[in-house]
Amino acid sequence: MEQPQSQPTAGSLSWRLSSHPITLLTFLAFRVSSLLVYLFGVIFTDNMVLIFIITILLLAADFYYLKNIAGRRLVGLRWWNEVDPSTGDSQWVFESSEPGTKIINPTDSRFFWLALYSQPILWVALAILAIIRLKFIWLPLVAIALALTITNTLAFSRCDKFSQASNIAGSALYSGNLAGNIASNLAGRLFTFGR
Repeated sequence: MEQPQSQPTAGSLSWRLSSHPITLLTFLAFRVSSLLVYLFGVIFTDNMVLIFIITILLLAADFYYLKNIAGRRLVGLRWWNEVDPSTGDSQWVFESSEPGTKIINPTDSRFFWLALYSQPILWVALAILAIIRLKFIWLPLVAIALALTITNTLAFSRCDKFSQASNIAGSALYSGNLAGNIASNLAGRLFTFGR
């Protein structure tokens, strides 16, 4: 007798449930490839320059792709940094899709946040490993990787908090406007009822 196959549920870690599978797989490929190239270089080769260049290029591509494409398509979030030319002050700008305009797939969201938070943790572990193995020459590469991944992690975390706060404020404003409309209609009817 044939056993029925269970279908994965929404939000489970199966790329087949993704709304944007090509975006998701590209995002994960950039995230994993920089780690694998670094590990390959540390374990199997003495050609540090080649590994350094390839890893930096993969990290830069990951940073750009995550910031401008994957974040927007997978979770509806985007951030950038603006500099005021008159004062020279730097300001982070956060953008999120309007509530109700984009439905976020739970699988995409889960993959996105898991990959976003695990990447800096893995680079910290690799930094500790380089220190323990006395391979200090690899630490600048790990420091660059940490700077790029932590920047994206912090920015998307703030962007998500900003988005949630905006949604709460928007719904409160909308419900306040709704209550105001009901009250004005009720008052208007009371005053016209007596005529």
